Amino acid sequence: MKVKIVVNKTQNSIEISQTIRNEVFVQEQDIPVELDLDGLDNHSYHALAYINDTAVGAARLALLENHNAVMARVAITKNHRGKGIAAKLIKSLLVKAEQLNINNIEIHAHAYLREYYETFGFKYIKQVEKVGEHQLIKMCLTR
Repeated sequence: MKVKIVVNKTQNSIEISQTIRNEVFVQEQDIPVELDLDGLDNHSYHALAYINDTAVGAARLALLENHNAVMARVAITKNHRGKGIAAKLIKSLLVKAEQLNINNIEIHAHAYLREYYETFGFKYIKQVEKVGEHQLIKMCLTR
């Protein structure tokens, strides 16, 4: 299985990302759509994972002031989970962050993913909000 990752800021990438996120977060995880559509998509880089020209995963790097960013919205379609696609998306956004001289990357991840994100260098900060039944934690990667 060959996975192609594309990172950009085009309107098309935003629309594809939102479609994948709707399927994963809104339909599967019962997260309200208004929480996903937070207005940051137009100011973000979107990483998309393709298998045979079909988008199967998405992640977002929202740019903030002072060389800071928030990585969020990592979503893999149900039939493609467990194949390392999320790791490829995360790594691609970490490379983009380095190219953009981003000093700090924050994430609010599901609590059960703490050790997973630690493998990329993120450090646990604290528990934050609960979205539906999902406890989130704040983590940060500082360069």
